[in-house]
Amino acid sequence: MSRYREWDLSCKVYVGNLGTNASKYEIEKIFSKYGNIRNVWVARNPPGFAFVEFEDPRDAEDSVRGLDGTRCCGTRIRVEMSNGRTRRDRR
Repeated sequence: MSRYREWDLSCKVYVGNLGTNASKYEIEKIFSKYGNIRNVWVARNPPGFAFVEFEDPRDAEDSVRGLDGTRCCGTRIRVEMSNGRTRRDRR
């Protein structure tokens, strides 16, 4: 069993094209305007993307509509619903 709990894909948002200096705090601040956040995970190696999990799937969808293409942490970000694929699935 994984030591990390499974994320609810209907509530999980992928954030791409983040700058290398993006912080969990900045992402939480921007995304929390759309609803209660359950979890934020920011990639460090390689940097440039994150996942945000909302408590409600409607809030996740609203954040995609409201934030895709906006600026965050110095770059124009890509925001979309997570498709749940792992790195192994992409090979």
